[in-house]
This record gives sequence, C-alpha cells and structure tokens, in this order.
Amino acid sequence: MQAVILVGGEGTRLRPLTYTIPKPVIPMMNLPFLHFQISLCKKHGITEIILSTNYLASVFEEVFGDGSEWGVRLTYVTEEEPLDTCGAVKNVEEHIRDTFLVFNGDVLTDLDLSALIAYHREKKALVTITLTPVDDPTAYGLVPIDSEGRILEFLEKPGLDQVITDLINAGTYVLEPEVLDRVPPAQRFSFERQLFPGLLEEGKPMFGFRSTSYWLDIGTPEKYLMAHRDILDGKLQFDFPGEEVEPSVWVGENTVIEEGAKIYGPVLIGSNCHVRKGAVVSSQTVLGDDCCLGEETRVDDSVLLSGVSLAEGCVVSSSVLGRGVKLGKNVQVAGLSVLGEGVEVGDNNEFRGGIRIWPFRKIDADTIHF
Repeated sequence: MQAVILVGGEGTRLRPLTYTIPKPVIPMMNLPFLHFQISLCKKHGITEIILSTNYLASVFEEVFGDGSEWGVRLTYVTEEEPLDTCGAVKNVEEHIRDTFLVFNGDVLTDLDLSALIAYHREKKALVTITLTPVDDPTAYGLVPIDSEGRILEFLEKPGLDQVITDLINAGTYVLEPEVLDRVPPAQRFSFERQLFPGLLEEGKPMFGFRSTSYWLDIGTPEKYLMAHRDILDGKLQFDFPGEEVEPSVWVGENTVIEEGAKIYGPVLIGSNCHVRKGAVVSSQTVLGDDCCLGEETRVDDSVLLSGVSLAEGCVVSSSVLGRGVKLGKNVQVAGLSVLGEGVEVGDNNEFRGGIRIWPFRKIDADTIHF
C-alpha cells in the first residue's frame, strides 16, 4: 500500500507563519507537522509515501530527505502550477501501482488506517471516503450514507433545513488507481467538486467510512493552538520528547530553568532554552528550541517557535510567535495574535485582537497598542 500526501497548498489562513514555512512543515509540538501523518502511515505498515508539492517545494526535501530517518521511503513530485486536489494526484500517477491512500496535508488525526483499508476491500469499493461527525454541519460539505455505508450524495454547505447528517469529508481516501483514468492530465481538477460527484452520478461503488477518531484541520491560528492543547491534554497519543521533570512538564536537553521561575503543566519546553527567574510558563504552552524568557515574563496557552526571545516583563497569551521573534521589554501579545518569523518589537508595544505581523518587520518602541 502506498500513500499520497497533498502538501502543495500555500496555507493562506495561517499567514504570516506560512510565508516562510509551508504549512505541513510548521512545527507541531516542536516537530514538523507532516511527522504526524508519516508516523501514522508507518504505524499501519505504509512505508511508501509520495509527497505532492508546489509551494516552497524545496523545503520538504531539506527537512525530510529520502525519508529513511523517519523509517519510510519518500518520493517528491512537484506541480509546475497548482492542480487542485485530484489534479495533484493525477500528477503523481506514474508512481502509483495499486490501491492507495490520499491525505490532505493539513489534517491531524489518529485514524485507524488498517480498519479503513480493510473496509474498502470488504466493500469492493472504487472509492472510500473517511467521514467524521461535526457539531455544526452547515459549515462543511456533508456526505450522507445509507445503512450499508454507500454514499448517497454530496451536499455543499447546506442550510439548516437541508441537514440530514452530521458527517463530513475528513480528507482521507482509499482509491483504486483506475479512477485516475477519468482525470485530465495537467489540469486543475477537484476530488470534492468534480471526480467524486461524477463517479456517484455514474453509480460507481463509493462508500463512506465513519470514524470517531481524533480529527482537526490545523489551517487557522485558532485550530493550530487547539491542536497543541489537545495533544498536551492527551487527546491524541504522542511520545513527548525530553524529560518529564514533573507531572506534565517535559523539558529538552541543555535547558536552564532558573530558581524562582514557575512552570505549570501541561507544557513542552524544547532544548537549549533559558527561563529566567520570575518568569511563568503556564499550561498548554509549547516553547521551541533555543527560546529565552526574560525575568518576570509570562507565557500561557501559546506556541513559541524556535529562537524566540522575550525581554523582561513581556506577556504572551493565546498567541503564536514565529521563529526568531524578539520582543523588547513589557510587550504584550494576546488574543490569537500571530507574529511572523524574525519580527523584532521594541519596548512597550501591545498586540491584541488577532493582529498579524508579517515576517522580518521591525517595530519601534511605543508604536502599536491594538
């Protein structure tokens, strides 16, 4: 069995982080996000993975190489122009030998791939779509199924009076390779809007695999933070790096936590960090490698990527700071704000209300109070 992972999107909803890092490579618990999908495949015996790349394509091979370090074999195929979900898979067709899996590259899940594949074979399906229930069905395209699991129709973002199921397309498929015969080469083509509805109209055997496994699209700052919270809270199995120095507090190598600093778990702190006296790292926070928190700083419910430095008196709450961000004294960042890579902020600035600062901006002291 092979897997194709679609990693070519620009990740516009996660900007400014994705201006310098493709979304599937953005750190999640201090590991590239794609690590979670590769590990899931490997857990279920799938070690041949094709990455369909486009945006910042070279970064993937720089990070993952040939996959041997991760226990898999990776093949890279880059689209010259974006080809949409199905067109991207058509673009890798020459590498596909038999029944295969497709993943969207921004979904965090612990889906039972072995059960999904067994279901597909039991049903003798041409296409099997993983379905997951959601609380607000009107925000998604719905996929009702009959008692045998056969897909009945596709409903795109229905009104309340049209809601007949809470099941949505979860972005993981099992496909037989002949479905790609129906896809034009080198053209934009969508699974969701073109291939799947067309196959259904022709009466082809298409089934839905209902799953209650963990599932989250990490494509917004809110969902990105939520994914970290959920992993820290144990909703998704994860082997925490570093040493658990006290319950639910994991710390990497060569990290210094000075006497008088306070850490309240669950928290993950990377390697080579320095947390100075009087600093507070509160629950549901992740610090990347090489971060430095000055005296009397406070960080809670936030993700700081590698190399972030906070001067004395800073407060970061429910926000994301990109790689190498430097905050001067008494800077406050809160309310789902996101600062891109290399941003430097002078003293006494305040960021709130989901403000986003593009990479490598330099902001003078006493400039922003948002």
